[in-house]
Amino acid sequence: MRRLRQWTRTAAAIAALAMPLAAQEMADAPISYAPEVPAPIHRDQPATLRLNLETSEVQGLLMEGISEPTEYIFWTFNGRVPGPFVRVRQGDTLELHLSNPKNSSMSHNIDLHAVTGPGGGAAITLAQPGETKIARMKMLKAGLYVYHCAAPPVTDHIANGMYGLILVEPPQGLPKVDREYYVLQSEFYTKEELGFEGLTTYDREKASEEKPTYVVFNGRYGGLTEDRALKAKVGEKARIFFGNAGPNLVSSFHVIGEIFDKVYAEGAIESQPLANVQTTLVPAGGAAVVEFALEVPGSYTLVDHSIFRIEKGAVGALKVEGEEAPEIYSAVE
Repeated sequence: MRRLRQWTRTAAAIAALAMPLAAQEMADAPISYAPEVPAPIHRDQPATLRLNLETSEVQGLLMEGISEPTEYIFWTFNGRVPGPFVRVRQGDTLELHLSNPKNSSMSHNIDLHAVTGPGGGAAITLAQPGETKIARMKMLKAGLYVYHCAAPPVTDHIANGMYGLILVEPPQGLPKVDREYYVLQSEFYTKEELGFEGLTTYDREKASEEKPTYVVFNGRYGGLTEDRALKAKVGEKARIFFGNAGPNLVSSFHVIGEIFDKVYAEGAIESQPLANVQTTLVPAGGAAVVEFALEVPGSYTLVDHSIFRIEKGAVGALKVEGEEAPEIYSAVE
């Protein structure tokens, strides 16, 4: 009997070693929602991480109104626009669980620009209403990448809010900074004019003509203003993970009153960064990482410097507290 128990334990141990990774315990992929960013990764080895995403159609706020808000039926990942910021490490395996509820009116999938393989995952994640698709994807290349729904017609799924960012850190990690922010620009095309109060509706014709009603940061007009403004302190170093979901416009990202000390163009975080940059171009479906020191207190304005887009919502604020620095910036009279 003792030998039988010993043999049973040995067999169980061997079986555990041979067990497919899908059946073994795994950690959840670190995620957060704009403008928050998950903490940096401190691991020496790659891991298998589970990412749970649920698609949903949600009526939500697009713009504050005077008598009532402007609302919109957003198509979302995890009920948010933009979807979650996902932080992984180069070499990790991402096990994606994409669920499309029974009450959904359409199919959904996901194309992660960080993924190598047909459709960036779209070919193996198409979920009909009531289905959950599970797929495994190896994170081969470090960088900051956009993801979005790519179910047909992909144009409509992106235009209605199904996008986000995924950061694939290099094994050595990124240089330490004091603040990290998640900012994503996108456009909304509505039949009603800018500022219409009530439930506004998607206009596919405007989208095909590339004439957005709204151009916004983090999913809504005023998404980075007032109590939603970014915050920091003098003496800190800030890093913005900036993405442009489009679906159409190229962004001219600029922070008024700051100069980017470093810009990792196209999200290429292992490339040599550009230094002392005023404005950086970010294409639709692209990303950039910018870093800068905070040396003077005050309110700094984030814009798409295609400047009339400010009126459509592409404006935000970074509020910096701390001691004045008259040797750098001061009024004389």
